[in-house]
Formats: sequence, C-alpha cells, structure tokens
Amino acid sequence: MITRNDCLELDQVDPMAATRDQFCLDAGLIYLDGNSLGAQPKDAAEKLETTITKEWRSGLIRSWGAAGWYTMPGDLGDRIGNLIGAGPGQMVVCDTTSINIYKALRAAMHMRNDRHVIVSETASFPTDLYMIEGAMKAKPGTYSTRLLANADDDIADLIDEDVAVILLSNVDYKTGKLHDMERVTKLAHNAGALIIWDLCHSAGVLPMDLDGINADFAVGCTYKYLNGGPGSPAYIYVANRHQEVATQPLSGWMGHASPFAFDPAYTPATGINRFLCGTQPVLSMKGVEISLDLFDTMDIQSIRAKSQKMTQLFIDLVAQHPSCKALKLVSPTDPLKRGSHVSFEFENGYPVIKAMIEKGVIGDFRAPSIMRFGFAPYYLGFADIFDAVEIMADCIDKRVWAKPRYRELDVIT
Repeated sequence: MITRNDCLELDQVDPMAATRDQFCLDAGLIYLDGNSLGAQPKDAAEKLETTITKEWRSGLIRSWGAAGWYTMPGDLGDRIGNLIGAGPGQMVVCDTTSINIYKALRAAMHMRNDRHVIVSETASFPTDLYMIEGAMKAKPGTYSTRLLANADDDIADLIDEDVAVILLSNVDYKTGKLHDMERVTKLAHNAGALIIWDLCHSAGVLPMDLDGINADFAVGCTYKYLNGGPGSPAYIYVANRHQEVATQPLSGWMGHASPFAFDPAYTPATGINRFLCGTQPVLSMKGVEISLDLFDTMDIQSIRAKSQKMTQLFIDLVAQHPSCKALKLVSPTDPLKRGSHVSFEFENGYPVIKAMIEKGVIGDFRAPSIMRFGFAPYYLGFADIFDAVEIMADCIDKRVWAKPRYRELDVIT
C-alpha cells in the first residue's frame, strides 16, 4: 500500500524538487494539464515587460537587429534542437503546428511525386488529419490515405513502395502511447518513403535523437511541455540533406533569399530559412526564449526518469484505491512505451474532471470518455499525485455526475 508519507519521502530526495520554484503556480493547485498548456515561468512577466517597455517602446524598429528579433526563429530553433537531438541549422520556430505540418507534407509529397499514398493514424490529433486532407486537395484525385485503424496494429503493414509520406505523432494525444521512432523511420526509408514526426506531446519531457534516427521532418508546438505560453509559435525540423531540394509551399517573404531586396519574384532562402513564411510574433517568441532558459538548467534524461516514476505512481495509486475501480486504464502499462500523460476511460469522466478542477486539481477530458492527466516533472511533486488521486476518488464517491452543473459542457474541455 502506497501512502502519502511514501510520496513525501520521494519528494525529499527528488533532485528536481527545486525547479518547482521557477514556475508560477497558485498555492494548493495541482496542475496535471501541462500536456495542453504549460505553466508560466516566474521570469516571464519581468522579461516580457523588458521586451515591451525597452525593446518595443524605446527601441522600436531598431530592435529587429539590436535586440535580435530578426534571428529569433533560427536561434530558438537550435535551442529546441538541443532538446530533441537536432544539430544546428535544421530547425526554425515559426507559425503554428498546423501550418508547419502543411509545409512538411507538401514538401515531402513534392520530393516523392511519383508516389500517391499518405500514411497516418485514425487516432492522430485531428489537425494532422485535416492538414493531410488539405494537402491532398492540391492535387485532387491523385492521393489516397492509409490510416492505422487500431493502436495495436503494426504500421509496417501499411508501408510499401506506393507510400510517399508518413505522418505520425510520437506520443498519442489521447492514450500517451509511444511510437518507436527509430523503427518506424527505418521502415519508411526501407520503402523509399519520407516521414514527418509530430512532437507536440513529447518535446520537453522525452529525450529524442532526430539526427541519430535519420528523421526527415518534424513539427511541434511550444505551449505544452515547453511552457512557451498560450498560442506560442510552433517549430519545424528539416534534415540538412533535404533542405536544398525541399519545396516550401507557403512562399512568404521571410522565406525569401533576400527579404529586404523586395524582389517581385520569389527565390527561396538557402537552408532551413526557406521554411519561414511571415513575420515572427516577437512577444510570443520571447515566451519560448524564457522557457528555454529554464531548460538550459535541466537535464532531459532526468526529466524523463522522473516522468516515468510519476506516471507509474499515478497508475499504481489509482489501482489501489477502491473508489477508482470503475476507471479503465487506456495508457500503456510499460513506462518505456508511454509518454508523460496517463489516461483513464470512465463513462462519467467529464463531470469528474470538472469537479476535480473545482477542488484544485486540473486535468482534462477528451471525448467521448477519456480523463487525461499530464505530468510535467519540473513543477510537480510526488505528494501532489497522491493528493490528486484522493480528490478524484472523493469526486467519484460523491457521484458528482448526478449534479447538472458538472455535466454541462464548457466551450473548452
């Protein structure tokens, strides 16, 4: 039987315990939704104030050069690259995940224009599938999709010489299940296809080696585990070997070889900068910069080790609690095969999540019946996890779903 004292003892010897003080979290709040929006770094307000009152108000347009605004996409891209195993000059922070998926898809389709199948999963985050639909419309009737229907099916069965590109999430957004990135990348390349990895639910909590596995493209957001702030920009990785042959479909002026020559004809930039499009949102980029300053002080392997302990503790605490017996674990039982969130299926999951939030434990819900809990190791303690399970059990015991106010759907779930 795991007790709260056991969890407190883990907190006392936790080498990452002090990092919690680097984030803004209200006293008594247990935040288990970092997989949707990360917590605010404590330095964010002061540093953003400097950008607003000095760089913008006083520096004005001069700050594009003097404050380094212009080079932020590449500078921040290289820093995120340090977290996910990408060498310099292969990543830029820009635009949104959806836009970057579209760029990568169209580039890969052009590079394999003699093939006409795109492989993905029915369980993909919907924007991935929507972007596939949009990319296919560029050549109506030419492309078809093959979607992995069930999580237990083998993606290898869908990959052959007809496949142009594969788009997969490294971590399943509902269940937390991990793909074996190295294996699937090899399968793609052995068939002559290209692969795009969606890293939205893994960057910042999972060690990766994009260069080492010979990845082609990758995309992701910065507002989840990377803590860049609401709506902070996304990033795109394009392997060095593809950069001079990849065609970026959104030929905006920041991707031009000489943006300030104002040439009426488009000439793509060399290297990764050709995957830029419009002007970068400086204030949002600053949020990413501030969070990466914290990641510079942490070790991604240690983050992963604590994440695995936390997710396993949560699963074990739910399993031992008699009030939680109706919950069905849908995440992998093997810590090596799951990311940093854990999901349970429960027919009354939404009212329970809503009641938990009211009691100071913030998780989230994914239709039709998934209760999802994200574990950001840098600002969570082990006792937090024990308390969260106790509060969840109390909500179940009280049958909160019998109260109409907990069943009423909010706009954001």
